[in-house]
Amino acid sequence: MFGKLFGRGEERPAADPHALPVPRRRKNGMYTLRALGDARVLALVEAADAGDWEAVKAALVPFDLGRDHQVLGELATLDGVQDWIGRAAEEDQEHRATALLISGTRHVSWGWEARTAERAANVTQEQWRVFHERLRIAEEQLLEAAELRPEWVTPWRHLLASGRGMSLGPTVNETRLDAALRREPLDLDTHIEWLSQLQPRWGGEPGQSLAFARDAFVRAPQGHRIGCVIAMAHIEEWVESDRANCLRTPEIQAELRNAADHSILHPAYARRPGWQHDFNMFAMALSLADERHTVRRVFQALDGAYTSWPWAYFAEPEKQFARRHRRV
Repeated sequence: MFGKLFGRGEERPAADPHALPVPRRRKNGMYTLRALGDARVLALVEAADAGDWEAVKAALVPFDLGRDHQVLGELATLDGVQDWIGRAAEEDQEHRATALLISGTRHVSWGWEARTAERAANVTQEQWRVFHERLRIAEEQLLEAAELRPEWVTPWRHLLASGRGMSLGPTVNETRLDAALRREPLDLDTHIEWLSQLQPRWGGEPGQSLAFARDAFVRAPQGHRIGCVIAMAHIEEWVESDRANCLRTPEIQAELRNAADHSILHPAYARRPGWQHDFNMFAMALSLADERHTVRRVFQALDGAYTSWPWAYFAEPEKQFARRHRRV
């Protein structure tokens, strides 16, 4: 009984046979999650890093890139993939859609790398040129991948990012959002992508993103990871605000607790590869809100596993995670 009262009576998830071992030596009690914490994803990343298309295809067998944004994301951020994946798309017609999806997604990420996170006024003309050149390639490849595999949702999520970067306008981007949500109405990554679009810095109106997040959350079954959209909506509100303590209200604390309890902390929540990303979203949001109870449970579950997103909104993200982790 006392274990339940103090949050220790929860049943531990079954051990994952594919989980990568947690590093024994940690800095500040934390470690950076690699390859979604999954040995199969690590094999995929290593094959892609080596430019071995046959090994990449073999490593992809357990996954569905058309729906698994997180596995696809591991390839999208891997420098060097752009050097060989286009050739795979040309030479392997049977798997052309998969190669185009990887290449298009990589070009979106590669484009934003060229633009940098600077404000538009501080981006040079050369950076803008490279940014748009890479996004144009991404657009062509992702649209073809979506045509070849109309059931896939992942191309549409990344077309939202490229459409925002190329300033294609609300009609195009709303059409792409609808295309993604028709395929997966509660797709978390699509919702998070749209949260950015709704921010004032991208032409949205104050309060739009929170309304969008709340509408999605109320339609979700318990244990669904879409609850993270509430955490990210509040983080985005904090990014837009000029007040560092803007989330420190009883109402926001209660909303975040409720969202966590009904999503990542619910017994029905499935810990898939990369589940730590979901927990990091709540860890950051709850700590920004100065919530003291649920944030402890979230950090305890993470056991020091750090993901750069969404902590990258801080100037020193790793230090922020470590400091807030120690506080609980």
